[in-house]
Amino acid sequence: MTGIKTTGEKKMMFFSGRAHPELAEEVAQQLGVGVVPTKAFDFANGEIYVRYQESARGADCFLIQSHTAPINKWIMEQLIMIDALKRASARSITVIVPFYGYARQDKKHRGREPISARLIADMMKTAGADRILTVDLHTDQIQGFFDGPVDHLFALPLLADYVGRKVDREKLTVVSPDAGRVRVADRWCDRLGAPLAIVHKRRDKDVANQVTVHEVVGEVKGRVCVLVDDMIDTGGTICAAADALFAHGAEDVIVTATHGVLSGPAADRLKNSRVSEFVFTNTLPTPSELSRDLDKISVLSIAPTIASAVREVFEDGSVTSLFDEQ
Repeated sequence: MTGIKTTGEKKMMFFSGRAHPELAEEVAQQLGVGVVPTKAFDFANGEIYVRYQESARGADCFLIQSHTAPINKWIMEQLIMIDALKRASARSITVIVPFYGYARQDKKHRGREPISARLIADMMKTAGADRILTVDLHTDQIQGFFDGPVDHLFALPLLADYVGRKVDREKLTVVSPDAGRVRVADRWCDRLGAPLAIVHKRRDKDVANQVTVHEVVGEVKGRVCVLVDDMIDTGGTICAAADALFAHGAEDVIVTATHGVLSGPAADRLKNSRVSEFVFTNTLPTPSELSRDLDKISVLSIAPTIASAVREVFEDGSVTSLFDEQ
């Protein structure tokens, strides 16, 4: 069975690109449907071909694709799949993007720079997407880049409840790795009843992923510190922040992030870090060498959250109600 059909009315169909099939299967299982069989392959010159094996005419279609490496290939595949659904006369097309590519390029820091996050939204709209469903955008303003509904899901309940079960809350301090994450860290504090600390940093604007940590604001001595971020890419920022916390007397440091990008030198940095545990969700596939060799990485499934949101959208319910307790 590859769809849910209500009596004489609506039909849901669930599609997946090739970037992260494990997550797609988990979401489909939560929904109680199958992933629609799709023929997809690359031509010798790198062009992508897609054809669905079932009719999508008149269906409410949900297409999941996470923008993992090689990121440009999977974004292009998703655009082609959206176009195929539009030309197959789908009733509606909801694009599920667990990790939204180019989200860090959400504004112009200096002249002659692009706003690539807006470009991604424009391309999805042009391809035929009616709605975007995504998890923990780098900045909330990206929701306004898409001319249509955007359902912004949060991994905070999943991650915070996991940490709350493992750590003595009397000794817990929530730490923001920079000023931009303070609002999110504050929500963690409310959920866990913990105090807040901030790591002040300065990034080299001319060197990518180059960070200098300056100081820690807040009491961390003798505390179990939970560093919270939306993503970890090369690991430079978060590992430097953890070192600063240990230098200020922290008893232990746990790192949580929704998106484990983990590119370049991230593997070595995580292995050599004094952090006791790195906690991610599976919005992106964890590199095999890390999941195999590093036992201090924990990966939580975001599939139930995505599936609940998909069901609310399909049944004309409220996605916001899933997070009201925050």
